[in-house]
Order: sequence, then structure tokens, then C-alpha cells
Amino acid sequence: MIHLKRAYDTAGKADGLRILVERLWPRGVSKEVAKLDLWLKEIAPSAELRTWFHHDPERWPDFRKKYTAELKAQPGALKLLKLLSDREDVTFVYAAHDEEHNSAVVLRDALGKL
Repeated sequence: MIHLKRAYDTAGKADGLRILVERLWPRGVSKEVAKLDLWLKEIAPSAELRTWFHHDPERWPDFRKKYTAELKAQPGALKLLKLLSDREDVTFVYAAHDEEHNSAVVLRDALGKL
């Protein structure tokens, strides 16, 4: 099962394997507090796409399409995440404030279609 959690929220036992799915380290979060098992920078949206989106909900539909296209270019990373999430609980850790419009949501949904 895949869970989503902000990097600023407290890590818990129920999180399972904690994977940071951001290209940049979350501001103000230490490695000790983050308690990450893995950091997959390459699975995050490109810098250009992230900058363009700028967490604007009006751009959300286009962001989903563009990021999904970027994910298709990362089949190895997607297969790894699918394998891990099929074997144990996995939490995608993200930095965005918006819990509904962020790249972790798109990533989780893309894995659900594999």
C-alpha cells in the first residue's frame, strides 16, 4: 500500500518504507527528523516542470499530464517503486503544502495503473 505524507509531518511506524520523492531536500527538515529510507530524486518532476507548475491549482490538469509523460521515461524507477509497494507499506514523502495537488499524488496514481 502507498501512503503520502508531508516531509514536515512526524514519521510513524505505520509509514513503512519512507521514500522522499522530491528533487530538492525539504527546507528546515534534518535527516534525523525525516527518517527516510530512500531518496529518489530522479523520479521527481523535472526542474522546468516544477518551476512552471509552481503549485498553481489551475495548472494541475496540465501538470498531471506532463509529469505522467516524464514518469513514462523512468520505467526502471517505476518498476522498483511498484515492486516495493507490492511487498510492503510505502510512504512517499513530499514537501508541498497542498496535499491534493502535488507530484506524490501523480506518482501514486501512475503506480496504481501498472
